[in-house]
Amino acid sequence: MSVQSRADRPFDRITGAAAIGFAFLIVTANLVLVPAGMPAPGAPAAEAIEFFTGTTDPTGRVAFVLPAAWVLATLFGAGALAAVLHAKRPPTAGWAYSGFAGVLLQNITFTAVVALRLAMSTMSDRAGITTLWALHEALFGLNGTFLALAMAGLGTAGHLAGLLPGWHFLLGCIAAALQFTSATLTPLILGGDTALTSIGSAGWLLWVAWLLGYGGVLLRRNRAKPPVPPAVQPGG
Repeated sequence: MSVQSRADRPFDRITGAAAIGFAFLIVTANLVLVPAGMPAPGAPAAEAIEFFTGTTDPTGRVAFVLPAAWVLATLFGAGALAAVLHAKRPPTAGWAYSGFAGVLLQNITFTAVVALRLAMSTMSDRAGITTLWALHEALFGLNGTFLALAMAGLGTAGHLAGLLPGWHFLLGCIAAALQFTSATLTPLILGGDTALTSIGSAGWLLWVAWLLGYGGVLLRRNRAKPPVPPAVQPGG
């Protein structure tokens, strides 16, 4: 094992744990928001007004953990990128950079989504909430583009570099296809065709499973102990 790979082992473990932590936080956030009545994608503005002006709106409490989630997502993306590049297979680099760009873009987009939720939770103006909800829904739907890019890029790079098994690569391809399809259908979902939201929901669940699997790969990477250097003989 090279000196470089030994030095990377702690970072691999950190970023592997970051992927699992990110998955845990986004699942936890949804387990709080959905039972509380968070309107589903494509829901009419009236539902959003009722939710964000209600006394039980948990948006603010959930938002406390989301900055940490974005930090963890970025660490995971950087770790996956570094692992692929250190595999020394140049054809994978383009895929890896594309995937990392997807992680960063989804962080940016979802920051705007959460900012809009926080803004709506502090408003009492129905017209203002209606406007912000429309923008929130558009950004939320189109964010699937970047989730798809992250999975396609980092998944393909990881598979070509020999880091990810075939089943994990296939899982990412299916999830990416579902997310991209959902993002493409965003205008129809905003138009009230809520049946199409199941496509994005299925893709999101597979995205979580993909994250957990990738995190496990990074945690196990280079786990073998480094070789013990030979003893220096006296007078040698």
